[in-house]
Amino acid sequence: MKFPIEGSCQCGQVTYQLFEKPMMVLACHCTQCQKLSTSPFSVTAVVAATDIEFTGELKQWSRAADSGNSNSAMFCTRCGNRIYHYNPDNSDTIKLKLKPTKLTDDTVFEPSAHVWVSEKLSWYDIPEGIKVFDKQPEY
Repeated sequence: MKFPIEGSCQCGQVTYQLFEKPMMVLACHCTQCQKLSTSPFSVTAVVAATDIEFTGELKQWSRAADSGNSNSAMFCTRCGNRIYHYNPDNSDTIKLKLKPTKLTDDTVFEPSAHVWVSEKLSWYDIPEGIKVFDKQPEY
């Protein structure tokens, strides 16, 4: 995989460059991610905040997570695409909502685990050999 990896929101107003491989990539089946992605799950890359650079105008929205932590989301002010989530009490990592473009090798974003499978849609089958967690694991 050649870095940096580039990505953008749907309209292209917000862009990012990812300079290092994600620490982990998760497929999240919680109902909030189902709403966000309009699909059975969302794919999120957990990256060090120092390994990514954003350009463009972002707006913030926050909600309380089941853990009691604050879950803040940054999104494009023009098209509304979510770009990343973060916990304001832990600014070391962000949870990038994947929008990579022009990748010759997309395996860097293959999920290594499925989380919140307690809320998984019944008709989706998780591939064999993948780690699963009923709720949110510690990382």
